[in-house]
Amino acid sequence: VFSKIFSHEALESYLPKIQLVIKDTLRAWSSNPESINVYHETQKLTFRMAIRVLLGFRIPDEELNRLFQVYQQFVENVFSLPVDLPFSGYRRGIRARETLQKGLEKAIQEKLQNTQGKDYADALDILIESGKEHGKELTMQELKDGTLELIFAAYATTASASTSLIMQLLKHPRVLEKLREELHSKGILHNGCICEGSLRLDNINSLHYLDCVIKEVLRLFTPISGGYRTVLQTFELDGFQIPKGWSVMYSIRDTHDTAPVFKDVDVFDPDRFGQGRSEDKEGRFHYLPFGGGVRTCLGKHLAKLFLKALAIELASTSRFELATRTFPKITLVPVVHPVDGLKVKFFGLDSNQNEILTGTDAMLGATV
Repeated sequence: VFSKIFSHEALESYLPKIQLVIKDTLRAWSSNPESINVYHETQKLTFRMAIRVLLGFRIPDEELNRLFQVYQQFVENVFSLPVDLPFSGYRRGIRARETLQKGLEKAIQEKLQNTQGKDYADALDILIESGKEHGKELTMQELKDGTLELIFAAYATTASASTSLIMQLLKHPRVLEKLREELHSKGILHNGCICEGSLRLDNINSLHYLDCVIKEVLRLFTPISGGYRTVLQTFELDGFQIPKGWSVMYSIRDTHDTAPVFKDVDVFDPDRFGQGRSEDKEGRFHYLPFGGGVRTCLGKHLAKLFLKALAIELASTSRFELATRTFPKITLVPVVHPVDGLKVKFFGLDSNQNEILTGTDAMLGATV
């Protein structure tokens, strides 16, 4: 089922919707006269993307914001100690999950009743159809569980990587400029505007420097630290015997930090993945931001597509600057993110790459 949800055809159909959600979000960020908390706002963005694009729910913005707050409360308490006492994190998490399930059930019922005007099959459609193909109509509980799993998969890690992407573009303006140059050279960006119909999946996949930038963000700022596996067959590692049936953890972050194929591991250098160097091509398991082997992350192509679409919009339609004197420190828990969330001021750009004044600024300018 998940191979269908994240297939090339499915990603092609999601892309225009992803672009629309990102474009609307950046417009809102640019119209805000104050700086924004990037990490918090990218969490909202990835949640919105999951609800609107992956699940195809037509939820009003007010209801969407309420669901997001409930979902945040659920995520914050999902790993609490299972102590079922009033006001405990565990109890708050259970209550949030129940509220969330009610909201999702309402959205699913409305979706099942309203099939008019659909121009693409979203992930939930594919999930429902797959059940029918196998002669098993999915129950409402199964649909709610599948929905929650899709939101969870699209949410925290993608928000983390999106925040890291924005921070690196701020730190390295030459990288942002090289992205713009590539967009111009491929005919995607013209006179400060994205050419209509130019952002197709094959066009995005042809942007080699953009691919290098996303790979380097994920190498240096892998959202999660590692993964767990069960040992299927007893083996030996560095003189130690690891028995069959044991659970082992592998560290993605330590692998990226110590892999001999990467030169100057602490330096943000997208060109390391360029054709001249191709540092990730030497060896199988030196670069694994989405894990490795048969259990590699199923949503990795969607995550990379989302990050590329975000980078293209940032390079094309926005000017942004750090709103604090220095860049914040990074914390690794529960996922990689700046300790202050990263405070950034966004400015919209018109077709000549000039700032678009907010309503207040325009009025002030007119009175001078």
